[in-house]
Amino acid sequence: MNSSRTHATAFAPASVGNVAIGFDILGFAVDALGDRITVTRVPTPGVRITGCSGLVTELPTEAERNTAGRALLALNVAVKPDFGFEMHIEKGIPLGSGLGGSAASAVGAVVAANALLAEPLPKIELLKFAMQGEAVASGSLHVDNIAPSLFGGLVLTVGIDQPRVKQIPVPDGVMAVIAHPHMFLSTQQARAILKHEVAMSDFVWQTANLAGFISGCYTSDLDLIRESLNDVVIEPQRRQLIPGFSTVRSAALAAGALGCSISGAGPTMFAWVPRDEATAVREAMIAEFARNGVEVDHWVVPVQSAGARVIED
Repeated sequence: MNSSRTHATAFAPASVGNVAIGFDILGFAVDALGDRITVTRVPTPGVRITGCSGLVTELPTEAERNTAGRALLALNVAVKPDFGFEMHIEKGIPLGSGLGGSAASAVGAVVAANALLAEPLPKIELLKFAMQGEAVASGSLHVDNIAPSLFGGLVLTVGIDQPRVKQIPVPDGVMAVIAHPHMFLSTQQARAILKHEVAMSDFVWQTANLAGFISGCYTSDLDLIRESLNDVVIEPQRRQLIPGFSTVRSAALAAGALGCSISGAGPTMFAWVPRDEATAVREAMIAEFARNGVEVDHWVVPVQSAGARVIED
C-alpha cells in the first residue's frame, strides 16, 4: 500500500461531551482549541510515538498505553499497510479538563494517518479506531467526545459496535460559552461516583429533556431548548466536584443563558447562549468562579464548527 505523502499533521478540536442531557451520546466541537498530531510514514512496520509537546509533555510513549497510540494501532491492524507510523503529539487541550483531550489525540492520530493511505477510509471507520484510543483514558467505550471532534458541530451517536452518527442542526445565533477552571478532574474519577441505577421518574424526565432539546434544535425553538437543557441525572451527582458550580450555573441563567451544565466529566462548564447575551453570560460565569477562588480560562465559540482536518502534509 503506497501513498505519495510521507507525513501529515491533523488538527482535532476539543469538545463538550454529554451536553447535559445526552450522557455518552451527545457532544459538540470546540474549535477554539485542540490537539495537533503529526504522523510520518516509515519503512519499519508498527506504531511509534516520538514525543509530546505543548500543554502536556509527559504522556506514555508506549503506543498501547497512549490514547493516540492505541487508536493508531487499531487502524494499523485493520489496514495492514506495508509501512509503519511514527507520531508526534502536540497537546493543545489540558488533561482532566472535561474538554475531550484524550478523544482529540485519538481522532487527530487516525485522521493524520488516514491521509497517508492510498485508499483513505471513511470517517465512520476512523471513529471506531478512535474509540479504542479513548478507552485507554476513560476505561470504557463511548463516543460523545470522539464523534464531535471528528465530524464537527453538534453530534448524536447511537450504538457502539456499529455506531450511527447524526449531525444535529443548531439554531442560528446560538453560541457556547466555555469556562475551564484551573483544576484537574479525571474522567475515571468522575465516572466512579455515578450510581448504576436511575429512578423511573428521573429517566422519564431526562428522556423528555433529550427529546425536547433535539426537537428544539431542528425547529430553532429557543424556548424549548431553554426548557429542555436540564440534566436531572448526572449533573446532580457530579456538581459537588466543581467549586461554585451551583452559583456559576445560576449566574449564567440569570444573565440570559439557555442552559448551563458540566462539560463532559468536568470541571469545565459550558452554557448555550443567544449571541447577544454571550458576553454577559461569560462575565457572569467568570465573576462567580472568582468569588469561589477559582481562576478560569474562557471562550465564546460557535456551536457549529468544523471537525478534525489535515492542516499540513
